[in-house]
Amino acid sequence: MQRRLLDLAEIDTGLAQAAHRRRNLPEAQEALRIETERNARKDAAVKVDMSLEDLDADIRKLEGEVDAVRKREQRNTERLAAGGVPAKQLSEMEHENTSLQRRRGVLEEDLLAVMEQREAAGEDLDRSGAQVDVLDQELAEAQRLLGEAEADLDASEGSARARRAELLSGGLPEELLADYERQRSNSGIGAALLRARRCGACRMEIDRAEIERIKSADPAEVVHCEECGAILVRTAESGLGASTGA
Repeated sequence: MQRRLLDLAEIDTGLAQAAHRRRNLPEAQEALRIETERNARKDAAVKVDMSLEDLDADIRKLEGEVDAVRKREQRNTERLAAGGVPAKQLSEMEHENTSLQRRRGVLEEDLLAVMEQREAAGEDLDRSGAQVDVLDQELAEAQRLLGEAEADLDASEGSARARRAELLSGGLPEELLADYERQRSNSGIGAALLRARRCGACRMEIDRAEIERIKSADPAEVVHCEECGAILVRTAESGLGASTGA
């Protein structure tokens, strides 16, 4: 009866390994890496887009100022060309036109600089959008691979749980099963083969005195490893002489 614990322990070890793999799937880590990079690129694109709105507002403002200065300069020029302007006012208008020309030149230089910034920002936005598109495709593929890996784990775990249920349906003594589950909860391994006087769970060699005690124990008695507490299942491989397994 105790030998069935070895099959149970093998199944439980497989389930524990599957759970560990599920928590550390490289496909999940890769999908997370790509998603993190994609989100960072999208955030950067949003910031660039916001800066474009600010630059467009600056361009509209400067264009309005340039237009206003140009119209004022044009009016003065037309009045000067029409003649009949008093000498004092003529001098003032000429002086104003000179100032307007300088002002317009400064504004046009500022406008050109902002327009160049806007062009560069637009190119950055286009690049960011292209990068996000690529990362979206990479993320979709990574998530597909992750789904396949999780499906494989689901199938493997489902099969293992079915084998476990079938094994338990054969009937294990409640006390023995409770002992096994308690040890598995404590150390991760409920039962292991005693092979060549060594515990199959912790790999520690059993001392001579304990081996003699186990030899003399009733085959149906449940014995535990003194080091890790696992139930020691005895077979002909245990190095006890005759097989004492139950």
